[in-house]
Amino acid sequence: MFKKLAKSSLFAAAATIALLPMLGAVPAVAQDGENIDVTIGWVPPDITGVFKTATNFFELAADDANKNGFNVKVLTKSPTSPTAFAEQVSIIEDMIQRKVDLIAVSPAEVATVKPALARATEAGIPVVVVNLLEPIDGVDVSSYIGFDNTQGAEVSAYSVVDYFGGPGVLGTGDKVDVEPGTYLDLKFWEDIASKLSAEDKAKIKARGAIIEGVAGGFYSTARLEGFRKVLEQFPGIEIVGGTCAGDWNREKGTRCAEDILQANQGNLDFIWAASNEMGLGAMLVAGSQNRLETTQDGAAVGDTKVAIFTNDVTPESVDRIAEGKMIAETTHGFADWGWFGTKFAVELACGLEVPKTFDIRPRSVYEANARNFYPEPKLEPIDWKTIRANCKKAD
Repeated sequence: MFKKLAKSSLFAAAATIALLPMLGAVPAVAQDGENIDVTIGWVPPDITGVFKTATNFFELAADDANKNGFNVKVLTKSPTSPTAFAEQVSIIEDMIQRKVDLIAVSPAEVATVKPALARATEAGIPVVVVNLLEPIDGVDVSSYIGFDNTQGAEVSAYSVVDYFGGPGVLGTGDKVDVEPGTYLDLKFWEDIASKLSAEDKAKIKARGAIIEGVAGGFYSTARLEGFRKVLEQFPGIEIVGGTCAGDWNREKGTRCAEDILQANQGNLDFIWAASNEMGLGAMLVAGSQNRLETTQDGAAVGDTKVAIFTNDVTPESVDRIAEGKMIAETTHGFADWGWFGTKFAVELACGLEVPKTFDIRPRSVYEANARNFYPEPKLEPIDWKTIRANCKKAD
């Protein structure tokens, strides 16, 4: 009897194997009780405050997954600076050689990394891009986690307008009541501005300077475009001099601020830095020269003090905002990048669907709402158990 059963089982197995080419390969599924290995290659353009924050939340989400049936490893490697474009390409190529399960990348420059990302997808490695929503032509990106860079700068420009007399939550203009947790996003600001007459807009006056990122680069160009687009509606707000390129770097942003303050000994009301690192540098320089305008000082036009506005939002900058040393900043959601970056990476490795785009929705952070963002940002829990139950990946 045993011999007959054995022969029958062998025959059935052989028949099944013979049918596989016609049916297509059946995906292997990890067995219950097994931890599923997932390796994420995370390639930020640098590892300073902004991307250190994102990296921390990649790792926090991985730790959370590892308590629920996974063994997630985040391999983080960045170039030596945000302008070391070739280094970032080499790191992506290395991740391909390592055969990681997924590559998450924040491109230092989109055009530079495009061929490497295309090679990753050709090798069967899904790609998640963080820091932008604009599609990268020619690359089959599985998911974009980020925000519209132009809109992010528009939000910052409206904060400037508000502070120097426009309606909103800052400065001396008409105050708008907002419920706790309200998103001060682009729609919020546009709705307020739509009620202003041309005469109202002309009454709002200030003189400011701009520190941009990498001159001519994708992100810098988009942010400059958004900031200027809003200020064009307010002829009383003047930008003095040309933009100074700080290359997204605190040290270079500091030098830009020194030059700006030297050239404008008086009658400069604000500096907008297109990124957090550069903005913190500008704040430190203005403070060292006793020219930093704080929320305790209040909005003033035409004196020697300078208010600082910027983009990004990290734990460090939230502390400065809460202290009143930076007036407002636009959040780009670095905690979200890491938290959902790990979630989407694991889901993709498991053969599950993820959103094609995940919009952070840039919004204003100021003294009254700063602690909603750090040290404990509000992030929705991830249902790792359900992801584990549906995972099709097996090692």
